[in-house]
Amino acid sequence: MDLKYLTAVVRFPIQMVYYILKACVYLLLPCKRKDLSGSVVLITGGGRGIGRHLAREFAKQGAKKLILWGRTERSLRETCSEIQQIGTECHYFVCDVGNREEVYRQAKVVREKVGDVTILVNNAAVVHGKTLIDSDDDALLKTQHINTLGQFWTTKAFLPRMLGLCDGHVVCVNSILSLSSIPGAIDYCTSKAAAFAFMESLTLGLLDCPGMTCTTVLPFHTNTEMFQGMRIRFPQLFPPLKPELVAQRTVDAVRSNKAFVYLPWTMHALVILKSFLPQFALEEIHRFSGTYTCMNTFKGRT
Repeated sequence: MDLKYLTAVVRFPIQMVYYILKACVYLLLPCKRKDLSGSVVLITGGGRGIGRHLAREFAKQGAKKLILWGRTERSLRETCSEIQQIGTECHYFVCDVGNREEVYRQAKVVREKVGDVTILVNNAAVVHGKTLIDSDDDALLKTQHINTLGQFWTTKAFLPRMLGLCDGHVVCVNSILSLSSIPGAIDYCTSKAAAFAFMESLTLGLLDCPGMTCTTVLPFHTNTEMFQGMRIRFPQLFPPLKPELVAQRTVDAVRSNKAFVYLPWTMHALVILKSFLPQFALEEIHRFSGTYTCMNTFKGRT
């Protein structure tokens, strides 16, 4: 065997042990947080829900400028005004991320009027909450365009300049449903699974790019208008997350350069169980927890 390859084979397990120990140490000791004072943050879906709380949190943590994108001007204007009252420069632009041409056009306007974006937060999402048979074809396409393809367009619009500056962070507010789907939200689960694969590939693809980092946040059911009416069988055991908590953990993950964040941490167990439990057992977990029927009472907005 070639000496170079033999060295690599011997070194590999040593590196694995080193990185595992390093990760354990980071869990116990606080790591240095990134300074956001020079950051220009763009948040899609920034007018309401988690997006609004993200804007508040980035402002509190000292971001230099905030840019809000969304489809509803009224909510964007209200959130922008709130952020400006905090004392942070904030701008908003009406933009449907599912529309490729609109994304590229508004990205150009942002660069001209505000400057270069250094933190892109892909947060915009919709859910229709219906079975495949009951779903309208246009509604299915809308979910894929906004939840998945929208991240392609926004990242393509802003990533080149981040690479040129050697300063950039791409964030995806995803969902644990990207890894563990439920009935009644087939459009959402599919789009989020694709978005997760997109971020996995992007994160690995930027490993050797100086100054570039990625963060994917995978929260459990969050108490926002989007999933209004969704019911879990044991809310005391599995309470919905507060959007302000999701926002806080997301910004903290950006500041500490964490690649993947599961909320709550118990969601790690779900992913592990899926890797070895038989399908019958997984189906029983869905029935026991109530996720099998949780979308029956769905009244959320799209």
